[in-house]
Amino acid sequence: MGTSEIHAGWDSSQDAHGALTPPVYSTSAFARASHAELKALFERRAEGFAYSRSGNPTTAVLERRITALEGGIGALAVSSGQAATTIAVLALTPPGSHLVVSSRLYGGTSEFLDDTLADLGVEVTVADPWDLTAWEAAFTGTTRAALLESVANPGGELCDLPALSAIAHARDVPVIVDSTLAGPTLYRPGEHGADLVVHSATKHLCGHGTTIAGLIVDTGRFDPRRCPTRWERLTRRNRRFGVTFADEYACGRSGLLAYARAKYVTDLGATLPAASAQQVLVGIETLDLRTKKVSADAAVLAARLHGLPGVEQVHHATIPGRPDAALAARDFPHGTGGVLALDLTGGEEAAAAFSDALRLWSIAVNLGDARSLVCHPGSTTHSHLTPAQREACGVRPGTLRLSVGLEDLEDLWEDLSRGLSAARAVTEVAAIA
Repeated sequence: MGTSEIHAGWDSSQDAHGALTPPVYSTSAFARASHAELKALFERRAEGFAYSRSGNPTTAVLERRITALEGGIGALAVSSGQAATTIAVLALTPPGSHLVVSSRLYGGTSEFLDDTLADLGVEVTVADPWDLTAWEAAFTGTTRAALLESVANPGGELCDLPALSAIAHARDVPVIVDSTLAGPTLYRPGEHGADLVVHSATKHLCGHGTTIAGLIVDTGRFDPRRCPTRWERLTRRNRRFGVTFADEYACGRSGLLAYARAKYVTDLGATLPAASAQQVLVGIETLDLRTKKVSADAAVLAARLHGLPGVEQVHHATIPGRPDAALAARDFPHGTGGVLALDLTGGEEAAAAFSDALRLWSIAVNLGDARSLVCHPGSTTHSHLTPAQREACGVRPGTLRLSVGLEDLEDLWEDLSRGLSAARAVTEVAAIA
């Protein structure tokens, strides 16, 4: 994996100057030698670059690299993780169709599903991924996709992806997995049943909090030609573009991503800048080292926090009694990432006191940064959800999400201890009053 992180998708001998790091092609358009050559690009009779809104040599390297890391047949780089989820879902769910989603999702994803996707005429059913009976019952005759997270945000719950995917695939429904919190060095969803993988590359892939970016990977499991009437957008000749996108599969390429690029990236302008693509490429070079360290440190911190006064519950797959502990052992041999959550006695007041007492952990809503971060999901990332939705995804008044960075473990623990002391002090005062 480490070799692919550095070399996949780029050969310095093909660069005029032998650049080891893929250069940034900071240009909006690309000149062609003739009228016919440019016309061929727009007619999809040739491959190449015409305008950076739909493709750029630097972002193409990133697409090839994440394809190799996830073991897929193609990838699409877009402007953010939210754009990746949005485009993946829109490409599969026409108006009047139905989507099954996990009850344990990032707040921004839930808001998109409840609001914008509903405006577009797509019905959504939320199901508990730990309840296979409920998951199976959620599917209908119009279901066109299922969406879940490999490691849930913020509670770190794992899912039995092979079992969930089998239920979906028995109904010819493709599975989209947001694997942002794991990344391909810890977990490759395609090996467990996923058809599409999405990443907020802003997080672990970039790793340094510098760049907003998103990625969609086609794992090669989905082929619309198996059910042509179900996927007419792909299997019929497209009036606008003059091609049948499903024909791409005969050449080993993703017709779904070709359609998503031509239609949604272009129409919505969800373009990833070339400079951002290079930032993510540089981050990926150390992905394996970083994710293994933060995973190990997160497990240690979770164990130390578990059972302490003022801590009602720690959310991490390694905590004794967790229903997903067996999944961690089976599917995540190198750890489950650097995110954990804890519920403090005293609710939001205790969470605020905890956060404000910290000196090393930064109060911020990102994760996967080199720096350790803390946030209160109930008032930030999940604040626009209903109380029932927050409860379903494990967000309570005293819940804090911790994203472990690359600092020394004992320094992080010392700072957390300071935060716990402040939270307990606030709770004790409130109890006396």
